[in-house]
Amino acid sequence: MKPMPQGSCYLNGAMLPLSEARISPLDRGFLFGDGVYELVPVYGGRMFRVEDHLERLDRSLARLRIANPMSRQEWLQLGRRLVDQAGGGDQWWYLQLTRGEAPRDHVMPPDISPTVFSYCMPPAWPSAEQRHQGVACITARDFRWERGDIKSTSLLGNVLARQISADQGAQETILFRDGFLTEASASNVWIVKEGALLGPPRSELLLEGVRMGLLHELCEELGIGYNLRPIAEAEVFAADEILLSSATKEVLPVTRLDHEPVGHGALHGKPGPIYARLHEAYQRAKALQSV
Repeated sequence: MKPMPQGSCYLNGAMLPLSEARISPLDRGFLFGDGVYELVPVYGGRMFRVEDHLERLDRSLARLRIANPMSRQEWLQLGRRLVDQAGGGDQWWYLQLTRGEAPRDHVMPPDISPTVFSYCMPPAWPSAEQRHQGVACITARDFRWERGDIKSTSLLGNVLARQISADQGAQETILFRDGFLTEASASNVWIVKEGALLGPPRSELLLEGVRMGLLHELCEELGIGYNLRPIAEAEVFAADEILLSSATKEVLPVTRLDHEPVGHGALHGKPGPIYARLHEAYQRAKALQSV
């Protein structure tokens, strides 16, 4: 088990040691998972694509009919304060809002104050070996609810999906619904076919990862084809390359799927050239776009 994080956190307007933070057992986030969250990567003390993360936070809150209690500038100030208190450097900034405390009832109560919690944690980026050799993934049926577009704290379906691959020593669980790719338990999933990057279209069934927009920008910069369209399960198994993307993984190559090598010819079971170009461009973007 990993050690519990230390340091300071923000809870409902107060800064306090993380070990002393407490919420009511009647908080709807605790009772129902009635809340949303974001995780922003921080490089060298600078938050990366933070505006995109805060825009998605607004979308998730609106879909749950929770009013955002902080302005964009207030969120940025809070993030910088927590990053500085944690000592700068590389971090993950976590922010979470729940609907708040109320008597237990499934109906959304009006006029209650959201619970706001935020802190920074040490990052665990993919290792050099994972980037050089790629990672293994397992496939499964997407049995989660149909509002994957909300970055909700209700993550039990994702937890169960991730455990499928963890039990087999794999990095991620890639999910299919009705024969088509959706996403992985904690990542967006991409395939490469004939030199182009392909991903599933935006829909309520999957989360629009911040890296979806970033990879589109990088593909335009590099002259790589980019297309979001339905991707059949058979196309994933026949792909030239498979990639994962997320705030914590950046972009990561999948080289084994259901215990079989990914790719063809000399690249059979090895990271491919599209991954290599996108990874390099991603590192450049981190230096140029962090704030």
